[in-house]
Amino acid sequence: MDNATHPVVKDLVLIGGGHSHVAVLKRFGMNPMPGVRITVIARDVHTPYSGMLPGFVAGHYGFDDVHIDLEPLARFAGARLYHDRAVGIDTAAKRVLCADRPPVVYDVLSINIGSTPRTADVPGAAEHTVPVKPINRFIARWEALRERVLNGAGRTRIGVVGAGAGGVEVLLAIRHGLHRALAAEGRNGDALEFHLVSGTDGVLPANNAATQRAFAGVLRDRGVTLHAGRPVSAVTADGVKLDNGSAVELDEILWVTSAGAAPWLGETGLAVDDDGFIQVDATLRSVSHPDVFAVGDIAHVVDHPRPKAGVFAVRQGPPLTDNLRRALTGRPAKTFRPQREFLTIISTGDRYAVAARGPWAVHGAWVWRWKDFIDRRFMAKFSDLPEMDQKTATPLAPGVADADAIKELSAIAMRCGGCGAKVGHTVLSRALAGLEPVARNDVLVGLAEPDDAAVVEVPPGKVMVHTVDFFRAIVDDPYLFGRIAANHSLGDIFAMGGEPQTALAIATVPFGVEAKVEDTLAQLLEGATLALREAGAALVGGHTGEGSELALGFAVNGLADREAVMRKGGLRPGDRLILTKPVGTGTLFAADMRLKAKGRWIAGALGSMLQSNRDAAQCLYRFGARACTDVTGFGLLGHLVEMTKPSGTDAVLDLGAIPLLDGAAETVAAGIFSSLQPQNLRLRRAVRDLEQVSKDPRFPLVFDPQTAGGLLAGVAADAAEDCVAELRRLGYHRAAVIGTVEASGNAMEPVSLKL
Repeated sequence: MDNATHPVVKDLVLIGGGHSHVAVLKRFGMNPMPGVRITVIARDVHTPYSGMLPGFVAGHYGFDDVHIDLEPLARFAGARLYHDRAVGIDTAAKRVLCADRPPVVYDVLSINIGSTPRTADVPGAAEHTVPVKPINRFIARWEALRERVLNGAGRTRIGVVGAGAGGVEVLLAIRHGLHRALAAEGRNGDALEFHLVSGTDGVLPANNAATQRAFAGVLRDRGVTLHAGRPVSAVTADGVKLDNGSAVELDEILWVTSAGAAPWLGETGLAVDDDGFIQVDATLRSVSHPDVFAVGDIAHVVDHPRPKAGVFAVRQGPPLTDNLRRALTGRPAKTFRPQREFLTIISTGDRYAVAARGPWAVHGAWVWRWKDFIDRRFMAKFSDLPEMDQKTATPLAPGVADADAIKELSAIAMRCGGCGAKVGHTVLSRALAGLEPVARNDVLVGLAEPDDAAVVEVPPGKVMVHTVDFFRAIVDDPYLFGRIAANHSLGDIFAMGGEPQTALAIATVPFGVEAKVEDTLAQLLEGATLALREAGAALVGGHTGEGSELALGFAVNGLADREAVMRKGGLRPGDRLILTKPVGTGTLFAADMRLKAKGRWIAGALGSMLQSNRDAAQCLYRFGARACTDVTGFGLLGHLVEMTKPSGTDAVLDLGAIPLLDGAAETVAAGIFSSLQPQNLRLRRAVRDLEQVSKDPRFPLVFDPQTAGGLLAGVAADAAEDCVAELRRLGYHRAAVIGTVEASGNAMEPVSLKL
């Protein structure tokens, strides 16, 4: 994360988190380039390692054993991780087009998105089969198949189309995994049938004769029916039709045929081969666009064609890193020649495998243990992340070829204060030009006018609700952070029962060359505007400035009927306390900064923070909520005390009923807390039976500061369960009754915690 202290001069964008790109991230983390901003665009935050997928299916490994977690790896590399799917590239404007966010600009681009089995060539294949790639989607289908088999009692016919190494290995892994799961329940697998459909005369056509003989014997011994030399002509819901007119009835069909490329690549203008793969030269650089690189299955190395095998993607990582550095600094790239022969190790489902290289092959349980050792050592490279050595950082500026960038870098070196620290008028104007704030009739002068301040009308009979929030970025994605910051700021308005009307933005943008500042600001405000627009609030102005790190806040104005304002002081004895969202963002993002949080935990926390409190507030009001607040920086207990004191009540919290974000219990148990936690802990004096309850591992989470947290409200006992049911129907799936309001006892100890 050291790059945050350096002006941004160049943007390196990586599409995909494949085997080559994880090596790039690791190497940039070990040897960073100040001035280079790295962005990873990945559909999945956990990258599956294809070499261990069969072992996972067979039951030898758990999920985390076979996945590289991109979240801590990106943090280690100082990279921004955008959890999204690339859908196009504008090579003229040098932008990556994404499915659910604004385009991402690049100076140098690398693509490592893998391939997928080609289903378009066979009628019905796309509709009725399960492609093994992308692997993450296959894993979900595999788990669903496993559950169906375990919950069913009839015959299940499973077929794999494609008798290469991938197809054979996956089929044997599925067979072993299902038999193993059934045996654990005291059942046998007699009702299972397995079929392998091959368009060639045998199995493993790309492997040597010894390997083919070994696996032909294994398939025969395991009772797998081989349909050899019969290409599939069509696929139906009931099975596959072969080219000779015969049919194989199947309940589940897995597709492991020759690889295909993402269709959108053919629309980018990049040179591609007849199968749609990006053509690159021996330096791994596009033959048509020198600022674009491609590796792994998605690339076709024109000078050195090789099979689509993971071993080549792994080997391409180091030379790709070197050539990306060279491209960023204007130096010539180096050629890379992959080996012709390579070791293959193919497992047989159980802890047994066949190893082959050239004409020879060996097999045995020891070969599987050897493969297991190699795979675990590879995975450890990306989970056991060392401390970054700042002394090895490679500076960008001395070798950069862009003279204009050098001039701007020199100008950035000394920054002014006061109004001299504002973002320039031209940059600001361009960043604002693409925004579309919501139109409101009560905004008389807003963002579109050049006046010094906004002018807003207050409708008759309404009262105004004002709030302000401002904080540093907790994520590296400015678009996502803009949405979160706006959502967080709107929470106070919703908690008061108000309708957001207008917002003024206060933004700090890291300094850098003009184009980079403009891009960051534009994405930040576009994300914020989206959240404000969904809430019906108009962005009417604000202030921008430069600083060392990204920060954003809003002064939000809302309107409410005087009688509809929800206050903190309205709790009554007997009320049930309802919490609309789980807690745990503080500890999770503290863990993320320490590279100790799993990517799926952070993705879950982000999803929670992006969920608006608007519908929840309206629901609580409909069910008669007498008091409400949003749970933010002071934590659940701190905000509850803010309610009990003015209400003159006590409260009993059920620790076991408090919903927690996935991973929060684990990070707290590891002793990882937000920097605000010690101050929030001072409120432990407000807890009865402190000595007893403080031993509970969940206890620290009532002090955990939240960002864009949920609402905490008091609802009459007879309406509470119905209210929670309606909240869940509205999408607040973790909403829960977490406690009860009681008559006041000792004012110094207003809260009890029930274990």
